[in-house]
Amino acid sequence: MHSPIAVIGGAGRTGAIITRRLTEEGRNVRVVSREPERTVLPPGVERRRADVRYADSLGPALRDCSGIVFAVEPGIADSGPHSPGTTVHDGVRNVLAAAADGGLRPHFVLISQIYVTRREHPMNAYGRLLDWRLRGEDEVRGSGLPYTVVRPSWLTDGEDAGARVRLEQHDRGDGWVSRKALAEACVQSLHLPAANGTTFELYNEPGQEPADWAPLFEQLTLDRVPAGPGALR
Repeated sequence: MHSPIAVIGGAGRTGAIITRRLTEEGRNVRVVSREPERTVLPPGVERRRADVRYADSLGPALRDCSGIVFAVEPGIADSGPHSPGTTVHDGVRNVLAAAADGGLRPHFVLISQIYVTRREHPMNAYGRLLDWRLRGEDEVRGSGLPYTVVRPSWLTDGEDAGARVRLEQHDRGDGWVSRKALAEACVQSLHLPAANGTTFELYNEPGQEPADWAPLFEQLTLDRVPAGPGALR
């Protein structure tokens, strides 16, 4: 049996789509969630109850995983357990620590968002959401693990913006992307070598969905590891 891919937040709206796509690819999937039973998942998917906010809950849930997709909702409180600082910064650090203790070097795919380098954006008023997202990204980039940071644009449940995929870097754009395309980006990032060590924004536009993601990843520039929080733009 192949080592499992852990989808943290795999019972959520986007996480469940990622889980289904991984099972379609024949991957062994482990959903890690505070409420792993709340969503109908494909047969054979392993469920583990854990919470990224509490480091001691994560070790058994992530043991022996060859890949991790972090698809956790950030919360928007100014402080406390439902704040972005707790979920998408401290939570990322907790997962990285647990992954390092597991004996493997899992590929870490982090779902972040656009605007994280634009502190003046109104979204940053919600618990410093953008600041904490960026700091969580930097934790991943500096972890020494193989990784991919995906920054989706505004999420849609359908393909209103089109099915063609556009990848950008440097966080200057705006637009929309379907949860389906986001899930596919995460799945493809786990097995295409060109995605390793990259951070990119993800958009849809009119046209057909890609049959091959490798050329999309191959056009990206590899990250330089930041010297400190917020150093990579």
